[in-house]
Amino acid sequence: MHDRTTTGGGPSRRAGAGRPGGLGATGRGPVLRRRAFAAAMAALGAAAWLTAFPTGVTTPDPIRAPAAVPDAVRGRTAAAPRFLPVGAAAPSPAAPVLDREFADPDVVEVGGVFHAYATNVAGRNVQHATSTDLVHWTVDEKDVLPVPGAWVRPEAPHDVWAPEVFDNGDGFTLQYTARDRVGGRQCIGAALASTPDGPFRPAGDEALVCPTEEGGAIDASSYTENGTRHLLWKSDGNCCRLDTWLHIQTVSWDGTRVTGEPVRLLRQDRGWEGGLVEAPTLVKRDGRYVLLYSAGDYRTAAYATGWAIADTLTGPYVKGDEPLLTTTSFSGAIGGPGGQDVVTGPGGGDRILFHGRGADPSRRALYVADLGFADGRPVVRGSKTLYEAELARVNRATIREAKDAWGDRAVGHIDESGSFVEFRIYAASSGPHTLTVRYGNGSLDAAGAPAAATHGLTVNGAAAGVVDYPYTGWDAWQPREVPVELREGWNTLRLSKGERYTELDAVQVA
Repeated sequence: MHDRTTTGGGPSRRAGAGRPGGLGATGRGPVLRRRAFAAAMAALGAAAWLTAFPTGVTTPDPIRAPAAVPDAVRGRTAAAPRFLPVGAAAPSPAAPVLDREFADPDVVEVGGVFHAYATNVAGRNVQHATSTDLVHWTVDEKDVLPVPGAWVRPEAPHDVWAPEVFDNGDGFTLQYTARDRVGGRQCIGAALASTPDGPFRPAGDEALVCPTEEGGAIDASSYTENGTRHLLWKSDGNCCRLDTWLHIQTVSWDGTRVTGEPVRLLRQDRGWEGGLVEAPTLVKRDGRYVLLYSAGDYRTAAYATGWAIADTLTGPYVKGDEPLLTTTSFSGAIGGPGGQDVVTGPGGGDRILFHGRGADPSRRALYVADLGFADGRPVVRGSKTLYEAELARVNRATIREAKDAWGDRAVGHIDESGSFVEFRIYAASSGPHTLTVRYGNGSLDAAGAPAAATHGLTVNGAAAGVVDYPYTGWDAWQPREVPVELREGWNTLRLSKGERYTELDAVQVA
């Protein structure tokens, strides 16, 4: 939130008899538009996690009916590959860097030291911790906002949420959410300090932003451009059956006064968002404005992080077709990832910090991961990425309608010596990754018995081994995992004809 291969024997060749005809053959596969998907949250992590935090039911997105595919495994068009985030960071983002309650993190770097701030806990209004590498943290046990503004409801607890801290040139500004003493709505206030260690003292007696007619305001975030500071915030309409909007509004350089009218950027309109959007974070990368946001009920596994892009600061913002971070994209290892912030790490690359629920689901711990941008689209290392086979480069093979395949299509007839499916994959940083191939193998040996099959694997033009596929039967899609080494940025991954016959639905990289 801070400002900022040989053929095996046997009569087992996949023939197409009784199946829909193929949609593509030799050469590059056709550009196909995906069928839309229902935004159903599914398979949201380990059973114990879900027992502690039941997800409830989300409604399908009417724009993306009818096919139901988990949000963490939805693909993109061939012209502009859609993906969930890729890779596994070092250290692994599956392990928290601060394993204690530290929700809604905000990070600011001052003189080589990273200062992190978080939502209230144990009687402290605002938490504070420091690090020099974003991995090893020292917790400050004092409250850096010992006394909130006079506008805040005086009864304890003060319920101070989602702090935002930035260097204002003459010191540091803290923007925070708390409950208004008059109407009881959540509103945003400001406080000032001479150092990032605090203590921060209230700036004036009134709230900075408090639109009670919209349900109040929460989740301040700062963005600067061309010498102007902008405040992003959420109208808290879910308190009272209203829409939730993310806004942008000009403020004074020290962030203690509004100087312009708010502009609406986006609201909840996807099934996976669970009826609300919040926690905006704005950055500009590759010439585009990238708006990250959280959505859903923060108490559940359905809480997730989404993204949207625009060519101008005030939009229009176009949302990605799927969330950026979900419980399923982390294979259940991190539950309800959200409350994100972006900061430049020690090596100069972007890092994303966010809270999530790990081995102890009762608390939201602090996580960090590498962050990349592919043509402006965010990619987070450690979270699964989906690439569908029918949207890849298809050579001497056939794209066909396929029962139970993601997107209702798959690639078959990968039967000739020159047959292959080639994927372009983006990695936020270099290193080892796990490739998961979703395949169907109905091969039979010469005696008519079920038989294993293989594909040859190349990565960036170099041989990377063989993928073995146990027998599944046709259209009985199963995952197969193999390790791959990827470089930062774009990579080319090819699966080519091996022994016997296997069809491809999709690959995921994590």
